[in-house]
Amino acid sequence: MSGDKVQVDIKVNGKRYVRLVEPRYLLADFLRHELGLKGTHIGCEHGVCGACTILLDGRTARSCLHFAVDLSGSEVVTVEGLAPGAALDPVQQAFHENHALQCGFCTSGFLMTVHELLAENPDPSTEEIRAALTNNLCRCTGYVNIVTAVKAAAVAIRAARTGVQEESR
Repeated sequence: MSGDKVQVDIKVNGKRYVRLVEPRYLLADFLRHELGLKGTHIGCEHGVCGACTILLDGRTARSCLHFAVDLSGSEVVTVEGLAPGAALDPVQQAFHENHALQCGFCTSGFLMTVHELLAENPDPSTEEIRAALTNNLCRCTGYVNIVTAVKAAAVAIRAARTGVQEESR
């Protein structure tokens, strides 16, 4: 039965994809190899490092821990789906402006985690930011610039919603 394939029907970054895949195919592999979305990185393959984090039906999830066939009918957002075209979304822009990335391997996972955090808490404290980021590992930075970027993104998102500019804290 190893050659048997199952149909999967998933909406990814707003577009519906129907493919035949082996039942053992992980979502991370589906995104990278079937759809060509290379921004979802595969690190530990145990759900520990956070490099493969995506939004699954609006919540962060580790794509290395989910079988693609189990997600038919689900909606997935990857880092490629955060901003239309060449423009950066506010979180991506804040990471860029605050040098919150170095090698970039972990960045997509952090971006997805921060999106969920700011959707739930538009004005997180430093402690809340650090707690939200504990499930993502970065070996290049000391997390200081990442926390600064999250604060800047929160300010930018609030300003876009309210039209009121405020200073980053």
